[in-house]
Amino acid sequence: MTDNPYAPPAFPATLPPATDDISRHLAGLQYPLQLSFKILALATQATVTDANGRTVFYTKQKIFKFKEHVEIFTDATRATRLAEIKTNKVIDWSARYFFTDSQGQAIGSVGRRGWRSLWKAHYETFNPGDDTPDFSLREENPWSKVFDSLLGEIPIIGLLTGYLFHPRYRASRIDAPAVMHLTKKPAFFEGRFLIEKCGDLTPREELNLMLSFLMLVLLERRRG
Repeated sequence: MTDNPYAPPAFPATLPPATDDISRHLAGLQYPLQLSFKILALATQATVTDANGRTVFYTKQKIFKFKEHVEIFTDATRATRLAEIKTNKVIDWSARYFFTDSQGQAIGSVGRRGWRSLWKAHYETFNPGDDTPDFSLREENPWSKVFDSLLGEIPIIGLLTGYLFHPRYRASRIDAPAVMHLTKKPAFFEGRFLIEKCGDLTPREELNLMLSFLMLVLLERRRG
């Protein structure tokens, strides 16, 4: 039987030891992860923790700066920077957001799929130096987001939307099964999402998708 030339590369049963900061930081990560957002005064705070409560990354930025430049730290002390997110086209609907590690080396990028994303969120992620999408991020149930956004503006009722509607997104290689899911979870006064891994990924692909989901949630929240 002929091998499929378009299939993703096979991963060894035992991965090689971590050799860079990102690989070392993500070593031993336990899924599912929890992504939580809190609005504090004029700043947005986002934290990702794993199933054991370990902080995967943390960021706290001024609300109006969040889309232009985001610094990602290993924990809430902000002592060690893990990555950065930057874009050069803030007002462009299809702007790309580029991720780099603490040494300035590219991790990857994410961009909204233009007008196709107006109704049903659709983003694409790219590996460094690649203009061909490596992963597709798609919304699975757009009506949940619509009701979550509309009812969220109604006093009292808006407090309950976090318990009623749960938008869900999937990340997959092009024309392949999902490798990661993001699902909104019930929560009061904050945004809480569950990240589940369901496929093989390198450490940098993992972080690329985590940061892509972070930007997806931020951009979709802004869009309403």
